[in-house]
Amino acid sequence: MDKRSSRSFISKFSFAMGNLGHAAFYGALSNYFIVFVTAGLFSELDPKIAAKLIGLITSLIVLIRIVEIFIDPLLGNIVDNTKTKWGKFKPWIIIGNVVSAVIMIILFTGIFNLANVNWIAFAILFVILFVVLDVFYSFSDVSYWGMVPALSDGSKERGLYTALGSFTGSVSWNGLTIIVVPIVTYFTYLATGKHTQGAPGWLAFAVIISLLAVLCAFIVAWGTEEKDDLIRTAAKPKTTIKDVFIGLAQNDQILWASLAYFMYSLANVITNGVLYYFFKFVLGRPESFQVAGWIAIGIGLLTSPLYPLLNRFIPRKYLFSFGQCCMIVSYLIFIFGRQSMGLLIIGLVLYNITFAQLVTVLTLTDAIEYGQLKTGERNEAVVLAVRPMIDKLCGAFANGIVGYIAIAAGMTGSATAADMTTKNIRTFEGFAFYVPLVLAVLALVIFLTKVKLTEEKHEEIVEELKDKLALGDEKLDLKVTEEKTRTTNVLAPISGQIEALPSKAAPDFNALGFVILPTTQKVYAPFSGTIRFTFSTKHVLGIVAHNGLEAIIHVGIDTVKLRGKGFVTHYNDGQTVKAGDLLLEFDLELIKQAGLNPNVIVFFTQPKAIAQFELTTDHEVSHGELVATVTLEQR
Repeated sequence: MDKRSSRSFISKFSFAMGNLGHAAFYGALSNYFIVFVTAGLFSELDPKIAAKLIGLITSLIVLIRIVEIFIDPLLGNIVDNTKTKWGKFKPWIIIGNVVSAVIMIILFTGIFNLANVNWIAFAILFVILFVVLDVFYSFSDVSYWGMVPALSDGSKERGLYTALGSFTGSVSWNGLTIIVVPIVTYFTYLATGKHTQGAPGWLAFAVIISLLAVLCAFIVAWGTEEKDDLIRTAAKPKTTIKDVFIGLAQNDQILWASLAYFMYSLANVITNGVLYYFFKFVLGRPESFQVAGWIAIGIGLLTSPLYPLLNRFIPRKYLFSFGQCCMIVSYLIFIFGRQSMGLLIIGLVLYNITFAQLVTVLTLTDAIEYGQLKTGERNEAVVLAVRPMIDKLCGAFANGIVGYIAIAAGMTGSATAADMTTKNIRTFEGFAFYVPLVLAVLALVIFLTKVKLTEEKHEEIVEELKDKLALGDEKLDLKVTEEKTRTTNVLAPISGQIEALPSKAAPDFNALGFVILPTTQKVYAPFSGTIRFTFSTKHVLGIVAHNGLEAIIHVGIDTVKLRGKGFVTHYNDGQTVKAGDLLLEFDLELIKQAGLNPNVIVFFTQPKAIAQFELTTDHEVSHGELVATVTLEQR
């Protein structure tokens, strides 16, 4: 392995390790801190005061989580304007993890048992500490995922970084389910001699996870190297919460897909949050809780790579339906078949077979073009913000619901499975399984009846949008720097035979421009300018010259059907490029094997703004060769 490859491997490994600790910390704080609060934090207090404090803390956590959604853009702006010799992201990853880790340990001590001395002072101090913790965790979260473009040179590499981080995050999140009971039980036994889950064990669990988070943060800082030049040239405007809601209101397909995902996600996080209570208080088998973690990891490792293979033959609407049906059946098993461990395992397997998140991401991505066709605006940043916002909102609601379930079902303090009455079990089932069951059904109904953006519909939208762009009915809507020169020299973006449009080589493109029958597979910038957008299928991009000349580069005809397969981009939307810079690569043989036309078309939007267009045609050209000059009308 050469030096460059070794550095790349270390960078990817270090980044992936970062989310191993980062996700574990969030899981401990989101899922198991509530368990600690309800089970051991107030065990020495009067039950009535304990119940009030549990209700107060869970309510405060919900409120703080909701407020956090609105302050994330502000935190992102602070990170983006940070300048240090270590970069803009690393300092906040370290500071955020260290501060939040220290505070989480303090919270797991019960703020040094302050509740047993003065519960009012405890409540006040808890609010202050949790707010500080949440802010600094958000700093590390925004910085960790925000540094992906700073570590990579193109979309393919960014996708690899994101996939690696998501993989380790999933492993650590589900891994908590495996290790939490053994760790808490073991350290409780060391401190008290009792084989139970007590406060000393929960504190040890918090210390271990906090140390892991801090260690992984330092690994990220040590093993990665930020590339400031890429971040500077790829800078995008910040997305505010207002932008998100405006985008939702203007795009009904984003709205319906988001609503279906909200129903699914809320059901999912509620159930995940109460699985520990289910095993401990309903089944009376807390030691078997780790089974849920092993199953979640195993099914996750199978379904993630299986999805793209299945989606080649099965429309995503059917995959969404299959996943939701599996989830619905799992709830029925949890309610009626929990007496059998074999049935319970089947239920856990079905529960983790869900394609809802993957389908939602793809549907929201396709909704970018849908919105552009409908409103004339592309809301990439809004789409990127919608799903994380929903996840945080669902997490906030789930924290409150889980706390309420524990109180209402009597699953607090030193209670055991033997203390559970029929009423307690029914109360638990109502909120833990029946409500999520209804939400899962609603998600399925909404997606099937309201989400019309299928793969085929998206292909039609892309073609219609392309036609509107070619006719000049659609603007790229980008503020450009005015230049004195009105003439742009246009270079061949790829090598091959060039012809003027309209052409037999591109019969569907009745536009001002040219087509090249490619002999190579790399597309270069035809002139200097700014990349305005890329279709989600990667085969179409818009570029605007500094004098305002707008052009579309369209790779292949009907290649939208490949849905991005075989295409690799080497830029970020919003990035400034120079004439001759590599923009994208495509698999020429794959396009031909699919029976599609691979010709590369370049056409100019707003043809009425062009005063003169001169093109040299009908000969072989090499990429970078001058093939045309375009002069804009005098403004």
